[in-house]
Amino acid sequence: MTKQVKQIDRVVIRFAGDSGDGMQLTGDRFTSETASFGNDLSTLPNFPAEIRAPAGTLPGVSSFQLHFADHDILTPGDAPTVLVAMNPAALKANIRDLPRGAEIIVNTDEFTKRAMAKVGYATNPLEDGSLDAYNIHAVPLTTLTVDALAEFDISKKDAERAKNMFALGLLSWLYHRPTEATVAFLKKKFAKLPVIAEANVAAFKAGWNFGETTEGFAVSYEIAPAKLPSGTYRNITGNLALSYGLVAAGQRAELPVYLGSYPITPASDILHELAKHKNFNVRTFQAEDEIAGIGAALGASFGGALGVTTTSGPGVALKSEAIGLAVSLELPLLIVDVQRGGPSTGLPTKTEQSDLLQAMFGRNGEAPVPIVAPRTAGDCFDAAIEAARIALKYRTPVFLLSDGYLANGSEPWRIPAVDDLPDLRVEFATEPNHELEDGSKVFWPYKRDPETLARPWAVPGTAGLEHRIGGIEKADGSGTINYEPANHDFMVRIRQAKVDGIAKDIEPLWLDDPTDDAKVLVVGWGSTYGPIAAGVRRVRSQGGKVAQAHFRHLNPFPANTAEVLKKYDKVIVPEMNLGQLALLLRGKYLVDAIAYNQVRGLPFKAEELAHVIQEVIESV
Repeated sequence: MTKQVKQIDRVVIRFAGDSGDGMQLTGDRFTSETASFGNDLSTLPNFPAEIRAPAGTLPGVSSFQLHFADHDILTPGDAPTVLVAMNPAALKANIRDLPRGAEIIVNTDEFTKRAMAKVGYATNPLEDGSLDAYNIHAVPLTTLTVDALAEFDISKKDAERAKNMFALGLLSWLYHRPTEATVAFLKKKFAKLPVIAEANVAAFKAGWNFGETTEGFAVSYEIAPAKLPSGTYRNITGNLALSYGLVAAGQRAELPVYLGSYPITPASDILHELAKHKNFNVRTFQAEDEIAGIGAALGASFGGALGVTTTSGPGVALKSEAIGLAVSLELPLLIVDVQRGGPSTGLPTKTEQSDLLQAMFGRNGEAPVPIVAPRTAGDCFDAAIEAARIALKYRTPVFLLSDGYLANGSEPWRIPAVDDLPDLRVEFATEPNHELEDGSKVFWPYKRDPETLARPWAVPGTAGLEHRIGGIEKADGSGTINYEPANHDFMVRIRQAKVDGIAKDIEPLWLDDPTDDAKVLVVGWGSTYGPIAAGVRRVRSQGGKVAQAHFRHLNPFPANTAEVLKKYDKVIVPEMNLGQLALLLRGKYLVDAIAYNQVRGLPFKAEELAHVIQEVIESV
């Protein structure tokens, strides 16, 4: 029979199952095919911190949410309209997020009495009427997969493991996704195990054919490609984009990139990726601890490289003394902090924005450090280049604050032309720069550029430029050890002035106020951009007037910040912390910021922000 094909403009799908069910791989493959088809998309992987969380339990559920559409979208979606639940735990952990009428594809093979009892189901939810508000598709995924692979010389356990590929094939049929790249991917992934490779391909195709032939799915859906600006696109995660940005920065600066890092979730993928790019003069060092990682990176900067260290919040705490040393040495260094839930070990695989004040003030003494924050996964590329530009030009360590949501989430990214990237080349000191009273010439390591206040960068071993640097306070200009009160006061102020002066060299605070008469402004930073912009869109679509501003530079703030903030009667600051940016804005600009905060380990939902914005508009 000919099945109906329905045109829709968007869908939000969530794959959910045990950590060992391959939900992240399934989501990644569906995302890749969706990107190649040309839809705009946004993803939200969500998984336990344990390597193998307890099977069949609520804490052990792993999920992957994908929002794709035929138009520009900004978030992974507030709620899934389709849930693929591989077991009772996946159903129970996610059912509360589904709107009425959502589609649920359930693997009925896993709904045994024991499995249901483990998560608190006294009766079978597929039979007791508790799911009547949803459209249920009961599919014995495991049985169908095992039957499809009966002719392969593999164990029943290996056959059952392929059920995620059966599910992927079914969803690929349901939403008309391409299949060629997934088949090629599976053959490459299991190239050393050709039987397993062919079995997974067979399971994938069986899922597709099941959708085509079963009466359980009478309708399939088409979502047209999105109309995006012309160019060459690829799907990219934040960590991958950030890695490419670091590589590009090294190339545009004509400097080697040196990464000194200790593996930590969710930043480790940057180390993994950069290790692949020795051909671009990138060197990676997996250190024995966080302190060794930043020490090696700072040493590389002293030697004339672009030094980088990657970490998350707990690692920043350990690196704080060395960051202070970098401030004193006045050398370029990038500290990439991919934020996660805290405190302490906290929520390693969940997202948060709680390291802003740590980046701003988390060192002894007056030790100012510029801070740059990307706003989307693709923007991590540009933010990395911008952080490198500031570090190199002003001879300073720079914080790059990403987070787990950006790091693991993905979106279509237009690949830029290399010639469009900024020129980051620097001039090293090559000769003495100061004349003494007796007429002799020497090299002063702290003699500054009058415009940027940056000190000269001399590569060790350059004849005639021998100099001493270190953590003990230096005399202005000569760099000799100096304990004089007036000198210390001057050096503290000059280092602060150098960072403050960067405000003249960065883009203005981004502002979107189409009617130019809104009385309410929503201000954000980092990954809140998408949810805030989506919430603002909803309010505007209902006739509300609201402006949006978003910070990329958090230290120093852009030069027009005061002008923007004082233009509006009410300023709302949504953050995934307890009000850190709001505190800074209140303190510096005396604005009565309305903090809206949540620390759930998940990004904001657009609908909740729209509700908050509407309430504030009505109160003005």
